[in-house]
Amino acid sequence: MGGRHSNQKLDLTGQRFGRLTVLEPAANVGTKTAWLCRCDCGKDAVVVTQRLRDGHRTSCGCDKELFGEPPSTIGRASLTYIDGTCVEMLRAKTVRKNNTSGVPGVEWHARKQRWRATICFKGKRHYLGVYTRFDDAVKARKDAEARFHDSFLLEYDQERAQCE
Repeated sequence: MGGRHSNQKLDLTGQRFGRLTVLEPAANVGTKTAWLCRCDCGKDAVVVTQRLRDGHRTSCGCDKELFGEPPSTIGRASLTYIDGTCVEMLRAKTVRKNNTSGVPGVEWHARKQRWRATICFKGKRHYLGVYTRFDDAVKARKDAEARFHDSFLLEYDQERAQCE
């Protein structure tokens, strides 16, 4: 009869995973349980339970020089997630294979016969509107990228520079 009951939450507080020590529970990342961890370098990182337990996250990223490399070359194990946002994916600005417009977050909405613009950030999808002109949808998306992604990356880079 051993093992956890399904209504009991796993407590990782105080446990070590590589260079990370779990400090306390953090806000969930989407539907996944997350933990505030402190790296041996002194930086804090929020990491989901699965990534800690499967060994995919063992540091805050301080032991990797990832920037400028596309995500496909660095592997899932070394990706840095903060509040549900993958730093390397934002930096790479890749276009998904199933994207038909050529612009991330801009798609043709056939039912409305309009272009729809969206952006995902910190686990939430933000609807930016529907537009008759493709260029207007692209502008809405680019403005949102500057507001959400670019400011986030700038703040992230400044924090990393202070840690070095």
